[in-house]
Amino acid sequence: MRLRLTPQENSYYDMFAESANNIITAARLLVDLIGDGSDREEIAGKMRVCEHAGDEITHNIMRRLNESFITPFDREDIYRLASTLDDVMDFMEASADLVVLYRLDELPKDVIRQVEVLERAAELTGEAMPRLRSMKDLSEYWIEINRLENQADQVYRRLLAKLFSGEYDTLTVLKLKEVIDQLEEAADAFEHVANTVESIAVKES
Repeated sequence: MRLRLTPQENSYYDMFAESANNIITAARLLVDLIGDGSDREEIAGKMRVCEHAGDEITHNIMRRLNESFITPFDREDIYRLASTLDDVMDFMEASADLVVLYRLDELPKDVIRQVEVLERAAELTGEAMPRLRSMKDLSEYWIEINRLENQADQVYRRLLAKLFSGEYDTLTVLKLKEVIDQLEEAADAFEHVANTVESIAVKES
């Protein structure tokens, strides 16, 4: 029989939800960033604010973990979930920063598809985090995230083929590849979040 959670234990769920909502904000900023006529420097600045906020949430989770005697589920899983959420944010912020630093005025169209996949993954993750409290109705989340990650892989491979088709000069290829690599890493990190949630749910069932 599970012990009733104290307010202190409940704070973990609040912080995971806060982290996921911050990622949703960042994903929508990425969508804006790749839009025509966007002020990319301003948007990249907002992304940095999100990244700093994400770091603060992660630090708060780790601090609480070090202070807590009782946790709602395994300490290792709390650490891994916080870390993988933080990874998602880091990769998305890095991709935005690189677009600005490299002054990539024109991006391949499939980059839009990459970012759309990330936005959907962010929304699903944001919806899933509050359900950690009950551990119910989570299987559709990790199944759909896995499907999205497979889509992201296909888009990434198409982008690589385009980059190495001879359409771009060598320097542009290197710049664009760094951006799409970061976006692909973000998609992978979303899957790592989902895998962690699945692991937690299986242990708690």
